[in-house]
Amino acid sequence: MTAWQQLGLLAALAWAAMTAAWMWQRLHQNIGIVDVVWSACLGLGALLIAVTGAGAVLPRLLLATLGGAWGLRLELHLLRRMDEGEDGRYRALRERWQGHQGKIYGLFVFQAGLVVLFAVAFTPVAANPVSAVTPLTIVGIAIWIASVAGEALADLQLARFRRDPRNQGRTCRSGLWRYSRHPNYFFEWCHWFAYVALAVGAPAQWISWLGPLVMYVFLRWISGIPYTEMQALRTRGEDYRAYQRTTPMFFPWFPNSDDSARGQ
Repeated sequence: MTAWQQLGLLAALAWAAMTAAWMWQRLHQNIGIVDVVWSACLGLGALLIAVTGAGAVLPRLLLATLGGAWGLRLELHLLRRMDEGEDGRYRALRERWQGHQGKIYGLFVFQAGLVVLFAVAFTPVAANPVSAVTPLTIVGIAIWIASVAGEALADLQLARFRRDPRNQGRTCRSGLWRYSRHPNYFFEWCHWFAYVALAVGAPAQWISWLGPLVMYVFLRWISGIPYTEMQALRTRGEDYRAYQRTTPMFFPWFPNSDDSARGQ
C-alpha cells in the first residue's frame, strides 16, 4: 500500500473507534476514554503501517514492535486512571460546554485526525529499504527503551503519590517530578525520536521529524501542559504556584534551592 492508502485506512478506523468511544462516553459521562482510544489507535496504526509497508522486514518489524508496545503501555496506563473518575481537565471542559454532545463529538473526531497526523511519522520507517542492523538502528532502540522506561517511571511515581490520602491537595515533588513539572510529557516527546533514527535511509526520511515536532507543539502550547497546569492551579492553588516558580516546566533540570528547602 502507498502511504496515502495506509493513512486513509487508518483514518477510517480511527473515526469508527472514536465514534464508538463517544457513544460510550454518553453513557458513562467520562470524556477521558478519548485518550485511551487515541493511544490504542496510534499503536494499532504503527502495526497497520508496518504490515502494509513496502520497506525491508527489519524496520517494519521494529516499527510494529516498538510502536505497538508503546501504544499498549500508554493505553493500559490511561485505562487504569479512568477508575478515578473523569479527569478534571475534561470535567471542566464538559462544564464549559454545558454537556453539548456535538462539541464533545467534535473533540473525539479531532482526536481521530490527530491519530493520522502522528502516524505520518511512521510511514518512512515502514518504507525504509535498509535491511541490516546499523548504528542508527541501535540508537533508535536505545531511545525508545530509555524514553518509554522514563515515562513509565514518571507515571508510576505520580500514581503512588496520588494514592496516599495525605497528599490530597499537594503537588508531587519526588523522583522525576523534582526535576520537571511534566517528566511524563518530556519522555513521551523523546520517544518520537526513535522513529527518526529508524527512518534513516528511507526515501522521505525527513517526514519522521513530524513526530517530535508536532508532539512538542501540542504538549507545550495546545493540549498538554496548558490544560494540565490550569487544572493543577484550580485544585492545588498556591502549592502549585510555588512548584511552578521552582521547577522547570518541561526539560528536566535541578530545582531552585527554595524547592529543596520544602518538605518532600
